[in-house]
Amino acid sequence: MKNYILLFSLFMLLSCSTTSDSVGTNPGDVFTEWNIPVDQIRDGGPGKDGIPSIDNPQFINANDATFLSENDLIVGIVQNGEARAYPHIILDWHEVINDEINGSFFTLNYCPLTGTAFAWESASNNERTTFGVSGLLYNANLIMYDRNTDSNWSQLQLECVNGVLINEKPKLYSVIETDWNTWQSLYPNTQVLSLETGFSRNYGVSPYGDYATNNNRFIFRPEITNPALPNKERIYAIIDGDKSKVYQFSDFSNGKAIVDSFNNKDYLIYGNSDLIYGFELEGDYSNLTFEVNSDNNSEVFFTDNENNKWSVFGKAIEGPRTGESLTPVKSVMSYWFAIAAFYPNPEIYAAP
Repeated sequence: MKNYILLFSLFMLLSCSTTSDSVGTNPGDVFTEWNIPVDQIRDGGPGKDGIPSIDNPQFINANDATFLSENDLIVGIVQNGEARAYPHIILDWHEVINDEINGSFFTLNYCPLTGTAFAWESASNNERTTFGVSGLLYNANLIMYDRNTDSNWSQLQLECVNGVLINEKPKLYSVIETDWNTWQSLYPNTQVLSLETGFSRNYGVSPYGDYATNNNRFIFRPEITNPALPNKERIYAIIDGDKSKVYQFSDFSNGKAIVDSFNNKDYLIYGNSDLIYGFELEGDYSNLTFEVNSDNNSEVFFTDNENNKWSVFGKAIEGPRTGESLTPVKSVMSYWFAIAAFYPNPEIYAAP
């Protein structure tokens, strides 16, 4: 079994070693139309569903997740009052989790090559479906396919790029990427994706080696690179149409709430050394002033001058606005190079 795991890891790395070959079968010969350049689509190596999605995820209680260390990164979601955490060490090997919480069906997707995670409704053509890994990449980023129509979806472009649903956009669910210690402190009753995935993988070892920590190592080089920041710096990016603005962890190291403007809209961006997230400020919310909560053992992540207490997902859980929610912004944690490739010349926040 150990030999099988090592061989599989080696196959994953070697099959992704090229930086110049496009898809083995020209997409233009198989499908009628793509809305991204066909000559920039790459064959990831393992093939369609070669990286298997998890379609029947199993969960355990936080106290039983002893395989996680405090600094391990997770992607967290709260849906219909239930919190769940999806560890990177599992996502690295599967990339797509088709899940359901109390009647809400969604696909949690993560691309290890760009460090980007989203959750979106598991639907296509107005019908419930699941998504899988297509085996193709664009700008080093995951392309998924839906099992209802076999259309292809670019994760970071947030769009169907090929097939009968071309140009359609998914309905997004709010997710937060942070470390296990922070998430468990905010949601001690969280469920955690189990290592019992139905697949035999060495979840303690990344199939991509030192890729996440080696700033100059690309497995697939994007069409555009931007030297303004280190390639693999983790940043938080607001996405508005074809534009983006990014925020660095150094802006929030001591815990800070920043009210900022971008593309003629006002935003609240808050964070600390462990996470960054944001909301669009509409109506009288733009008149509030916010402050990050210093109590790390509370669901309350920030407060305002009206004495409202807000969760990390922007829901008022105490105070005169209890039950109200701030408007989530289309955003993602990402490696810098990926945002610069998909949204060229992104604006970088600079403190006044």
